[in-house]
Amino acid sequence: MRGDYDLAALRDYWSYLDRRLFSRLEDVYRPTVNKLKTSLFRYYLVHAIQNGRNDKAQEFFLKQASELQNQAEWKDWFVLPFLPAPDSNPTFATYFSRQWADTFIVSLHNFLSVLFQFPVILNFEAECLRSSLIQEENESLRHKLFALQAESSRMKKEELEVEQTVMHHKLPAYVANMDRLGDSELDMTCNQRSTAHSLQSRGGFLSSFLSQSKKGPSRPAHSSGASSMQTGSMLLGKKEPTNHQSAKGKEGTVSCKDGKSHFSGLGAGESSSLQQRQKRLQEHGKERKELLSKGTFQGQSAEKKTDTNIAEAEPCSELHAEQTETSTKMPGSSAEAVGVRQEQPFIVLSQEEYGEHHSSIMYCRVDCSGRRVASLDVDGVIKVWSFNPIMQTKASSISKSPLLSLEWATKRDRLLLLGSGVGTVRLYDTEAKKNLCEISIDEDMPRILSLACSPSGASFVCSAAAQSLVSHIDFSAINSGGKSMNQVPGKLLLWDTKTMKQQLQFSLEPEPIAINCTAFNHNGNLLVTGAADGIVRLFDMQQHECAMSWKAHDGEVYSVEFSYDENTVYSIGEDGKFIQWNIHKSGLKVSEYDLPREATGPFILSGYSGYKQVQFPRGRLFAFDSEGNYMLTCSSTGGVIFKLNGEEKVLESCLSLGGHRAPVVTVDWSTAMDCGTCLTASMDGKIKLTTLLAQKS
Repeated sequence: MRGDYDLAALRDYWSYLDRRLFSRLEDVYRPTVNKLKTSLFRYYLVHAIQNGRNDKAQEFFLKQASELQNQAEWKDWFVLPFLPAPDSNPTFATYFSRQWADTFIVSLHNFLSVLFQFPVILNFEAECLRSSLIQEENESLRHKLFALQAESSRMKKEELEVEQTVMHHKLPAYVANMDRLGDSELDMTCNQRSTAHSLQSRGGFLSSFLSQSKKGPSRPAHSSGASSMQTGSMLLGKKEPTNHQSAKGKEGTVSCKDGKSHFSGLGAGESSSLQQRQKRLQEHGKERKELLSKGTFQGQSAEKKTDTNIAEAEPCSELHAEQTETSTKMPGSSAEAVGVRQEQPFIVLSQEEYGEHHSSIMYCRVDCSGRRVASLDVDGVIKVWSFNPIMQTKASSISKSPLLSLEWATKRDRLLLLGSGVGTVRLYDTEAKKNLCEISIDEDMPRILSLACSPSGASFVCSAAAQSLVSHIDFSAINSGGKSMNQVPGKLLLWDTKTMKQQLQFSLEPEPIAINCTAFNHNGNLLVTGAADGIVRLFDMQQHECAMSWKAHDGEVYSVEFSYDENTVYSIGEDGKFIQWNIHKSGLKVSEYDLPREATGPFILSGYSGYKQVQFPRGRLFAFDSEGNYMLTCSSTGGVIFKLNGEEKVLESCLSLGGHRAPVVTVDWSTAMDCGTCLTASMDGKIKLTTLLAQKS
């Protein structure tokens, strides 16, 4: 300012400070900022006049007149460049004094020093404290989760050990239930036991040979009793009902293997086996009491589990010790399964429901700050609501005309763009709760199918289409295919956000077609679109022309998004395909996956008496996490998170969010906060907000 009096640079620098610092201050500091700005401009004028640069003072008012003429504090200052001796004028004498200049410089310096050195005035301290508390809470929850998983693994291991013990020392049912039997029942049970013993004795000799075959028949199973009696490892078993005989047969085969070990195993192997049996016999009394103390139901359930495990194992000529080793590996496999669960990429911290809508949701989008959500249903009801720290509706509006699209403005994120079915786009202020303006797009193409605001906020694209040939509530259209019936003419237009005037119309080749979905990349230089003719088009927003296009789907393209690295784009189409495309080579397919209809639409909600409500996709069908490694999609009961891996031919499902009773029709994933927030909206008007915590690798 002292050298060239660069007013533009001064304004730009103040705007930068305002954008990066002052705009984040609490409202109580806004008057102070405005007063400092006014004093800064007055200091500029005084300095220019003191140095004989009246031309710079006149230039200042010429450029700033539109901004300052309506401000009362500047009303007397427009005459300043034309006064012969402004320093002696009572109105301006104070500002020409050395004391005022020093006071202003010190005040501005102190204010900026506080902002740069002590973030408390920017409310950073409270945010940091809150963030640290959340992180501590997340850590405690993670440790608690790991502890519960470890406890669950330990309990399962103990249960398996008990089942194995029961397998080797299983009491007959008549012993376990003896305290509940009457005299007549006890006599009948004893008779059954005697009959079983005689049958087992007759089959004992043959059983020693059956164990040597690869797979013995189930009939000689009764021989297990005799073999078990000879080894002393089990009590006499009573005759089981017919539905358990085959399982007992397999158990008998295992016991025969034990018997075979006496003939084939010598030396250390035999002594080791005998020591194991003696140890089991010593512990048998204690275990018998424990089993008797447990209820009949628990004993029978453990018996069934053991019989099932033995029935599944094929008899072979291996030693009984190998069978024991195999059974002890089961807890290990259970622990491995728990280990896989511990490596889940996300932990669900909470799931809340927003239930202010009473009809099917079309759009549900989080703003760029991650603090507010805008949702739109088929009845034209718009809800703007926050979820942090509590779920609360901020604004609500009902449109007289049908609404077909919704998008947040990127700059001044309090504004919403709403596209209607009568050829208009509305700019809605969510804080003032009123429409700022409404523009007419094209009467011949009344359906505004898609809106996308550039990251800079200077412009937005608008897709307008003629009336559809297919009714979006006609179920027969789905059954008949209807892939070409909705291919109607359309336009893709670029509009200026500030002036709300059309800038240009994009050329759509080979013919004008309805554009269903649009998405910008991070800097707004590229725009990807998906159309009703199944073609994905990539536009260069600097040249305002189509850079490349390719046939992507058989049928309409429902949803498109850039990948995390923006070297590829993803698309979902009417054919149920989820495809990744290389944007450097037109039509080069990187990966392709098949998705169920419940993830791609059309979405169907069945009711009573054969009634079916059908909704074609409108909002976003998939969304990515902060690093682009995971994808959230729709399903019939809630959102599903898949891991994206180009090497696999199928998508790996990582987490099912659930919580819905109706099909989910649109999703969004906000990563603005430390914890990811997933939104899933369904046909019954319910929106589930699921907070996730990413696992640390």
